[in-house]
Amino acid sequence: MVPTFLKKLLLYSTAHTYSNLSRLFLRLFAGIMFMQFGIRQWTHFDSISTDMVGVLGMSGETTLILMIVIEIVCSALIMIGLFSRLAALPPLVTMIVAETVVLSGVETGSAMLLNSQPYVPILFIGIFVYMLLAGPGKVSLDYLISVKLLGWDKQAQDELEKA
Repeated sequence: MVPTFLKKLLLYSTAHTYSNLSRLFLRLFAGIMFMQFGIRQWTHFDSISTDMVGVLGMSGETTLILMIVIEIVCSALIMIGLFSRLAALPPLVTMIVAETVVLSGVETGSAMLLNSQPYVPILFIGIFVYMLLAGPGKVSLDYLISVKLLGWDKQAQDELEKA
């Protein structure tokens, strides 16, 4: 016979989810972790830019500047939940490129930062794909904008989910 407190604990934990808080945590965690790569590259710009290999015909320095801007700006947007799905696309592409560079064995400035943890780009790829699919949740500026400015209400959301 199962004690009643255990039944309540198990039933409550399976019936109630905290998906919006979970999405907030994931956005904040991934944003902070991704932003620290941008800040680290910014602080070591001189040493990294000399070894950086250019991508898509850009010079190594231009590629590094673009990566730093993507890592800092998109991380900030993801953390506050503004244009979250759109802001997840550039870091996703950046991590795919980083993964191909790390796996190909090319020793670039950014690859030197990732060589001690070669699985990091794959982790970020998974997180950003999840963000694209799940969206930012209700604890975000995206949700506030959709409710307050665009007039998106609960009834319209229910109708869309039924369709």
